[in-house]
Amino acid sequence: MANAITRHIPNTVTCLNLFSGCIACVMAFEANYIWAAFFIILSSVFDFFDGLLSRMLKAYSPMGKELDSLADDISFGVAPALIVFSLFKEVHYPEFLTGIAAYVPYAAFLIAIFSALRLAKFNIDERQTSSFIGLPVPAGALFWASLTVGSHDFLTSPHFNAVYLILLVILFSGLLVSEIPMFALKFRNLSWAANKIAFIFLLVCIPLLVFLQISGFAACIVWYILLSVFTHTKGKQ
Repeated sequence: MANAITRHIPNTVTCLNLFSGCIACVMAFEANYIWAAFFIILSSVFDFFDGLLSRMLKAYSPMGKELDSLADDISFGVAPALIVFSLFKEVHYPEFLTGIAAYVPYAAFLIAIFSALRLAKFNIDERQTSSFIGLPVPAGALFWASLTVGSHDFLTSPHFNAVYLILLVILFSGLLVSEIPMFALKFRNLSWAANKIAFIFLLVCIPLLVFLQISGFAACIVWYILLSVFTHTKGKQ
């Protein structure tokens, strides 16, 4: 009886991830960015614990793997896409784009599409056991959520416009399916030698979060990408 119950616990937590992601989508569509960000973060907590619980309880299943990817695309693909969709309706448009301004927001859904591609690729890519190839979808979602909440006044000011936002969407969509190796924050022990890159990452994140506050999370994701690229480039030399 215990095994029959415990094997469903990870999938239940995955469903909570999905439920939280659905609420994030509603909040994002209503341009309630703070609550959208909150539920995306909550989804990431559930996403962490469903994997942890499946390992602890030895409750692996093909269904759980597929369910996890479906939930992640809603929470970390569709939800941030809807944040950007709503943001597109608030940003300034240069004159040459005013005629198609009603259609430009739909470019935000590239985030959902490339997140789905990233998740499908992860499921069949045997190289991604201890690290990642391409930007993980939760990191991309955290970037969009924290950037929109923390820098909303700047993003909707005349100093920023839809062209820059389109370029950011294209850049981060491409990073999701890129072949750039990116390190995972997995600590087997606390030694400097074994976790040097992770420690360097975290040490720089602290001042970023202190000085930039909520926008600091977006800055940390950018720092994560740059450090991953630098580490990969140095390793090839």
